[in-house]
Amino acid sequence: MIFSIIRSGALTGAMNMKLDSLLAARCKPDEFYLRLYRWQPYCISLGMYQEKESVNWNKAAEDGLDIVVRPTGGRAVLHAEELTYAIICHSNHSFTPQTIYKEVNVALQKGLALYNPKLSSSSLESLQPNFRELYKADGGFACFAVSARNELKFDHRKIVGSAQRKIGDVVLQHGSILCGTFHKKIIDYLIIPEHQREATVQNIENKTTEIETVTGVVTDYHKLEFSIRNGFEQHFNEEKKFVELEGFLPGSLEE
Repeated sequence: MIFSIIRSGALTGAMNMKLDSLLAARCKPDEFYLRLYRWQPYCISLGMYQEKESVNWNKAAEDGLDIVVRPTGGRAVLHAEELTYAIICHSNHSFTPQTIYKEVNVALQKGLALYNPKLSSSSLESLQPNFRELYKADGGFACFAVSARNELKFDHRKIVGSAQRKIGDVVLQHGSILCGTFHKKIIDYLIIPEHQREATVQNIENKTTEIETVTGVVTDYHKLEFSIRNGFEQHFNEEKKFVELEGFLPGSLEE
């Protein structure tokens, strides 16, 4: 297996989604990609099946936010003070999408512990909710309002949210490693019934946390990237074997 890491820096929402999709389209059976990136400007992403009318596009534009549709499912996420990861690899009978989802989150768990010992008590969610019912319920309008089985949490609150899609035999999984609290402002851009707004606010407040909230220290994104990389190398027994791909932009993939 060829393990590659791509540290893309901060890109627009459209560029980030294009890179994830292009990597999924070109990934070979013996390749495993870990891409780490941020968003400039801050961006709201919608799940691929989510109605576009569920967010206020005009207010987002006025506030300088991008809006994109993710190639994976789930609900709206405001990508701001976070480090985003993407995993692209092939699945098979022993490395199923469910296995990949869990193993990736275990690797993230190890990476967070390496970043700061205070994060070493993070754990995986053990329960799988009924998302169809939860999305209909009060408070289920934002992705971080609900945790899925094997998502990473700290003190019963989600600290990493993940989404996955299988495209043929290729698995694309990406997610947000929450660093600061700006993500909570997603409520300002959601178009939801007023009587359900407060429930959504409470869900986000009570069911999420962030690295800076846990550690009390401003995030060192450079250190966090290398901690996540080391967590993946340790978990997949590929110590120092992740090859760094530099200057990685859509044009280089399309050639």
